[in-house]
Amino acid sequence: MTTQTPVRLFRIEEKKRRFRSGSFYLRSALLLLFLLVPFLFPSFKSFDLMMKIVLFATLAASFDILLGYTGIISFGHAMFFGIGAYCVGLFTTKYGAPTYLNLALAFGVAIGIAAVLAVLISFFSLRVQAIFFAMITLAIAEFGEILAMKLSWFTGGEDGISLYMPGVFRLSTNLGKFLGVDIDGRVMTYYFILLVCLGLFMIMLRVIHSPLGRTLQAIRDNAQRAEALGVRTFVFQSFSITIGCVIATIVGALYAMWVRYVNPESCLNMSIMLDVLLMVIIGGMGTLYGGLVGAAFLKIAQTFLPDMQHLAQQLFPNFQFLHGVMERWLFIFGILFILVVFFFPSGIMGSVQNYLARRKALRAQTE
Repeated sequence: MTTQTPVRLFRIEEKKRRFRSGSFYLRSALLLLFLLVPFLFPSFKSFDLMMKIVLFATLAASFDILLGYTGIISFGHAMFFGIGAYCVGLFTTKYGAPTYLNLALAFGVAIGIAAVLAVLISFFSLRVQAIFFAMITLAIAEFGEILAMKLSWFTGGEDGISLYMPGVFRLSTNLGKFLGVDIDGRVMTYYFILLVCLGLFMIMLRVIHSPLGRTLQAIRDNAQRAEALGVRTFVFQSFSITIGCVIATIVGALYAMWVRYVNPESCLNMSIMLDVLLMVIIGGMGTLYGGLVGAAFLKIAQTFLPDMQHLAQQLFPNFQFLHGVMERWLFIFGILFILVVFFFPSGIMGSVQNYLARRKALRAQTE
C-alpha cells in the first residue's frame, strides 16, 4: 500500500471541501438561473440581456487569460471575435446554405484562422516590450476593421450580412410548448450557446488551475525569474495568446448565431475591446469569474441606464435638470465605474477574494 504524500492528502481534502463550500452553491445557483432564463424572463429584452451576459462573460474570461494570468496587454481581441462572427456569416449565408455542415465548417475554419494568426502575431510581436506589443495588436485590429469595410464585395462592407441559421436554430422553428414557453429557434440557440460557453469556461478553469496555469502566473509575476528557472516564457506566452484568441473566435461565432447579423461596427469595432477591458477591470484581473461580474455590470448598465430618462420624466415631470442628467446616461455610468474602482481596487471579485483570504488567514492564526 503506497503512502499518501502531504501534497496528495491536501488535494484530496481540497476536493472534499470544494463541494461543501459556499462558492460551490453560488455557482450552482447561477447555473440554475441561466438554465431557467427562458422561463423566468419571457420578454425579449431580458432574454437578450442574459444571453449577452453569458457571451461577453466568456469573452472577458478569455481576455483575462492574457491580461490577468499572463500579464500580456493586447488590444487585438475584438479582431478574433470578429473573425468568428464573419466566418459564420460567410459560410452559412453569403457563400453557402444554412446547413449544419456549413455551420460546423465555419467554426472549424474560424478556429484554424485564429490559431494560425495568433501564433504569427505572438511570434513577431512578443519580442518587443509590453506597451509596444499592445500598440502592434491595436494596429492589427484596426487594420482588420478597415479591411472588412473596404472589401465590401466579400464581407458586405458597412451593410454587413444578415444571417440564416439551419434546422432547430431557425427563428421559424417551433417544437411546441414546455411549461408555458414556446420552444422555438431562439430558445434552442440560447441553450446551444449556453452549453458551449459553459464548456469553454470549464476549459479555462482547467487551464488556470493546472501546472500550466501556475507557470503563466509565474511569467506574469516575474518573467526574468521564470526564464532563470528554465521556463521557456515565449512558448508559454504564445500558448496563452493562442488559447485566448481561439476562445474569443468561438464566442464571436456564437454571437453571430444569436444576433444573426454581422458588420464591422458590431463585430470588429474597438468599442468591443474597450467593453471587454472594462469588464475585466470591474470584475477583477486574474479571477476569471470576474468576467461574469464585469459583463453583468456593464451589460445591465448599457441596457437599463438609457431608460432612466423616461423613468425620470414619469416620476418627476417638472424636474428638467434631472431629465438632462438622465439623458446623459454615459455620465452616470462613468460615476458608477469610478465608484467601483474606488471601493474595489482589485475589481469586485478580486476584492472579495482578498477579503476571504484575509479572513481565512486570521481564522488560522486564532486557531
